[in-house]
Amino acid sequence: MKTVRIYVTYKPSVFDPQGASIQDAIHTLGHDEVNKVTVGKFFDVTFDDKTASLDDAVKDIAEKLLVNFNMETYKYEVLEAEK
Repeated sequence: MKTVRIYVTYKPSVFDPQGASIQDAIHTLGHDEVNKVTVGKFFDVTFDDKTASLDDAVKDIAEKLLVNFNMETYKYEVLEAEK
């Protein structure tokens, strides 16, 4: 089996209100050196070894279910295979 981690984040042009709130809180802690905080989410999806095309399957799942392309983008990585 293979596990794929799909990362979903806001596009750079979209305001990230949660990231801005966290940045403000960090500044309240006295860490003014922090310039930007970006919030995202990730999904770990485990595929069996019979998956014909892992890239195509991930693309289909991400683009049809996980990502709002008006505001978000995604990338993914294949984690170590499970035994």
